[in-house]
Amino acid sequence: MTTQAAAVSFTGAVKTFGDVRAVDGLDLEIAAGETVALLGRNGAGKSTTISLLLGLDEPDEGHVELFGAAPETAVRTGRVGAMLQEGKAVPRVTVAELVGFVARRYPDPMRVADALRLAGIEELAGRRVDKLSGGQTQRVRFAVALAGNPSLIVLDEPTAALDVEARHAFWASMRAHTRRGHTVLFSTHYLEEADANADRIVVIDHGRVVADGSGDELRKAGGGSLVSFDLAGRASAGLSTLPGVLSVEIRGDRARLRTGDSDATVIALAALDLVRNLEVAPASLDDAFMALTADPRDLERV
Repeated sequence: MTTQAAAVSFTGAVKTFGDVRAVDGLDLEIAAGETVALLGRNGAGKSTTISLLLGLDEPDEGHVELFGAAPETAVRTGRVGAMLQEGKAVPRVTVAELVGFVARRYPDPMRVADALRLAGIEELAGRRVDKLSGGQTQRVRFAVALAGNPSLIVLDEPTAALDVEARHAFWASMRAHTRRGHTVLFSTHYLEEADANADRIVVIDHGRVVADGSGDELRKAGGGSLVSFDLAGRASAGLSTLPGVLSVEIRGDRARLRTGDSDATVIALAALDLVRNLEVAPASLDDAFMALTADPRDLERV
């Protein structure tokens, strides 16, 4: 029995630009049919990772494969579609003409009507591309990425130009696409989108994977709970040594502790009579992301 090749496979991939190691020994595998969100701070290596994946750059070390072949092979045979942030509108062509032109470049394209329907822009078919709003243009890019009927679609900040209503419509379209069994990799700065729409969330920092799992798994990895309370004039020294505490943040007269054992932390605070206006809450995905990508020197800010 043959084993299906991973849709995406990075093995020890390295890419440098001068003295900067944008991608630093990256290992990542995405199975066919998965929807994966790629998160990272600005400069973490997300864009370079996507460039390597699409064959726009080649790794200095290591390997990158799509469906068991080189990225350029997968792209050339129509197995990959991409929606990138940058790109100028083509003048004097309609949306349907543009999507149709792109579709004809592929061996087994999607019907233009289907691509427009999945992108939610059927009503824009006859409109000129260079006369659309930013949000409409973004959804046309999505239709163009779908035009080749790709097995893998790569989306770089797909909802950056969309308002809240358009973002909801976009993800509804995306879920309709993934129900067909296609693989999706998307980068985003909207952590709630990653949590709601991805099977897995991969966090990259300094060109390496620092976390990989579901939203709940990342919350646990980043410190399961937040304990906050009023200092009421008391000193904050020593809070970082309390049981379970992973980091300390002081905002005015209020302390905020990230802890892996909230029960132990609260018991220790009670012994110190530091339970004024005490609040215990699970860490948000934002909190986990900040913790997972924090500079170790910033773990205690008092």
